[in-house]
Amino acid sequence: MKRKFGFLFAMLTLLCVVPLLSGCNELILFNPKGPIGESEKVIILVSFVLMLLVVIPVIVMSIWFPLKYRESNTKAHYDPNWSYSKKIEIAMWLIPIIIVSILSTILWIETHRLDPYKPIQSDVKPLDVEVVSLDWKWLFIYPEQNIAVVNQFVFPAKTPLSFKITSDTVMTSFFIPQLGSQIYAMAGMQTRLHLLADEQGDYTGQNQQFSGSGFPDMSFNAKATSQESFDSWVQQVKKSPDKLDTARFEELRKPGVSTSVIHFSSIEPGLFEKIINKYDPLTRSSNTTGNTAHPAHGK
Repeated sequence: MKRKFGFLFAMLTLLCVVPLLSGCNELILFNPKGPIGESEKVIILVSFVLMLLVVIPVIVMSIWFPLKYRESNTKAHYDPNWSYSKKIEIAMWLIPIIIVSILSTILWIETHRLDPYKPIQSDVKPLDVEVVSLDWKWLFIYPEQNIAVVNQFVFPAKTPLSFKITSDTVMTSFFIPQLGSQIYAMAGMQTRLHLLADEQGDYTGQNQQFSGSGFPDMSFNAKATSQESFDSWVQQVKKSPDKLDTARFEELRKPGVSTSVIHFSSIEPGLFEKIINKYDPLTRSSNTTGNTAHPAHGK
């Protein structure tokens, strides 16, 4: 009877674990390709191991106690008057305190070390990129190259990336899992992010914040190339007949799911700042005042 019960329990456990393991090949978060992603992977694994110090004993006891003290086991010692154990009390309080203290220390140190606003130290000049979140697509502006691209982010590997991020819609979240550091994009605000890819390859970029019906398709391809390939790609984009100005941006910002890549050979100066400022109450008030005062001045 005991063998049969043990066999059934083992089979049930296996059936529960197999579906969980079937998705392990999709855990791209644990296959980082940059220093930020690698550091965050280590933090996640350390935190996971520390939490298992509590979880595993609880799981073992939740199985062991019912088996040992079941009604049919007459050999189990039963003490109904037992109410206190100094050893158990020490373990129940000391172990969680130690774990929380270690996690708090790691969190404090790594939060400052991996500050997304902190530039990555490198001898290579950073690539400046302005990112605008739309419904439901991503706009990447390269101010130094004077080009812009929709739904595609191309950059040289081993070059620090300096992002300025905003939104022209609801709050979204900019995230390239294999490079690390998810950060929010908010209308009227500018957030910063610094990343780096150690090697060439194609990485998935995502929006992790629900933003409406097109949210599941709001992703982009982040492609790390050699410096030579990046320079060649920039020249290719400059041949595009499309130019990104305010009028073209108003068409682009209309809600709609599109996975197609659009290249713009030039951008209107100050477009990124204009997108941010249009949600600033002071800027809107100033523009309104200026528009109403202009006709009167003409009279």
